[in-house]
Amino acid sequence: MTDHQKAQIIKLRAAGNGYGKIAKSLGISLNTVKSFCRRNDISSNSSVEPALTYTGETTYCENCGRPIRQIAKQKKKRFCCDKCRNAWWNSHLDQVKRKAVYHFKCLYCGKEFHVYGDKRRKYCSHACYIADRFKAGGNNA
Repeated sequence: MTDHQKAQIIKLRAAGNGYGKIAKSLGISLNTVKSFCRRNDISSNSSVEPALTYTGETTYCENCGRPIRQIAKQKKKRFCCDKCRNAWWNSHLDQVKRKAVYHFKCLYCGKEFHVYGDKRRKYCSHACYIADRFKAGGNNA
């Protein structure tokens, strides 16, 4: 790559052109342009990705109260970050919509119990499992 091509890459990149467009206009490899730009920390002023369009609406995080700028054509955000989202849901377990709650009767003690998410459970506790598994005095091995 010549010094003239390097200067052209810097100039075109500053104008907001992408790697492919620069490579095509200078007649050099896309990877050569990309490597040169990354090695020399040359970025374009305009982002290659489409910019996020914010609506005028601002909501506030339900956990900490920080303002959240809403993005157009996306679901409205309720929390500013994952930390706040997890903290809020952990403190509001009563509002979780649990659909996989199963009801069973313990095979050992007969007590009725319900469990979330595991439909194969047989015992209400580990103690009942151990008592039923080893009820013959440990000769079942």
